[in-house]
Amino acid sequence: MATAQVITSDDYIPVDPDQARIGQLLFYDKILSGNRNISCGTCHHHDHAGADGLSLGIGEGGVGVGPERSPGTGADRIRKRIPRNAPSLWNLGHNSVEVLFHDGRLTASDIYGNGFDSPAEEWLPQGLDNLLAAQALFPMAAQFEMAGNLGENDVIGAVNNRIDRGWPIIAKRVRTIPEYGQMFVQAFDHIEEPGDVTIVEIGNALGAFIASEWQSHDSPYDQWLTGTPLPEDAERGRQLFFNNRCASCHAGPLFTDQQFHALGLPAFGPGRTRRWDQISRDVGRMAETNLLEDAYKFRTPSLRNVALTAPYGHNGAYPTLDAMIRHHANPTAASAAWTPETANLPDVPWLATVDCAIREDRREMARQAAVNDLRPMTLSDADIADLVAFLHALTGATADKQPLGRPASVPSGLSVD
Repeated sequence: MATAQVITSDDYIPVDPDQARIGQLLFYDKILSGNRNISCGTCHHHDHAGADGLSLGIGEGGVGVGPERSPGTGADRIRKRIPRNAPSLWNLGHNSVEVLFHDGRLTASDIYGNGFDSPAEEWLPQGLDNLLAAQALFPMAAQFEMAGNLGENDVIGAVNNRIDRGWPIIAKRVRTIPEYGQMFVQAFDHIEEPGDVTIVEIGNALGAFIASEWQSHDSPYDQWLTGTPLPEDAERGRQLFFNNRCASCHAGPLFTDQQFHALGLPAFGPGRTRRWDQISRDVGRMAETNLLEDAYKFRTPSLRNVALTAPYGHNGAYPTLDAMIRHHANPTAASAAWTPETANLPDVPWLATVDCAIREDRREMARQAAVNDLRPMTLSDADIADLVAFLHALTGATADKQPLGRPASVPSGLSVD
């Protein structure tokens, strides 16, 4: 069994509260999106534990929040589902976090002289405080997430030229709003007037908010670490978890090894395709490393507050913890029994032919089936129920009472989802 590790508030990135307050407002402000119609909080909402409750999200052009979000209508309707499940934000500000995104395409590195190895390469600006600050910039530059479609706004037009060229447009929008401009002057020592604000300060404010807002280390399991017994079923589940192979990948204080593994999850959706891909597949980590041994591998998620963040898997294939555990126990049988109706995909008739197209490609399905890091294990129904009980014991007691929460309004005057 791995050594138990207690988390305290000292284990997180230090945050300036004034910067976090700006970040809270920006997080829910649609001013950061190309068409001013979606915010970070739309897909990472407080009401849905920092996620959206969907298998594959509905990004720019959609309407509403969470499982009730619709794909929009007319010329504004979505043109593609978001190809991967919206990850929750819990504990991403913990000092142990080294890599972000399902495929790990953002890490700390000196390779480009700006502190990060990222999709923006040398064009990511210098001065970003941490991984969270850097990560916050990329949805703004993503067509189907926040930037919008070509011809719709100046942000996507600039991004289409080069990934970094939309960020100055967004920064100007923000700093010319008087309330934001004054807040930045007060919160950042080097900002003497609103005109000094760049996308770097915006990213740093968002990073400060995410790091401080989504901390969780007061679960029944945390109490167990300091001597309080777990309920009997959760205790049996804890022993199963640590005495079997679960903890080999879900290791450490956040229950993740931050490595990449192929789980053989059922394939569906548009895929996160590379420029030369002719089919709607998602090769996972291999897209970043170009190494065949990384094919179909995805980052191990943290299990803290996992009971709050269904559905599960990089594509949200399974709606319940029970179903996800059963897949881990027997991935071949679980994948064979899986049907598209299992996923939580709001109906989008004009995308229906794409949703399961990959499943008709027998060669691609064979390639994915041949790569699986899970070894089958025997678990009874009672064992699975106990494991589920233990995973529920990883839910923070104050997970629904974050420090700042969702603001009622934002300085742009745009609606708040």
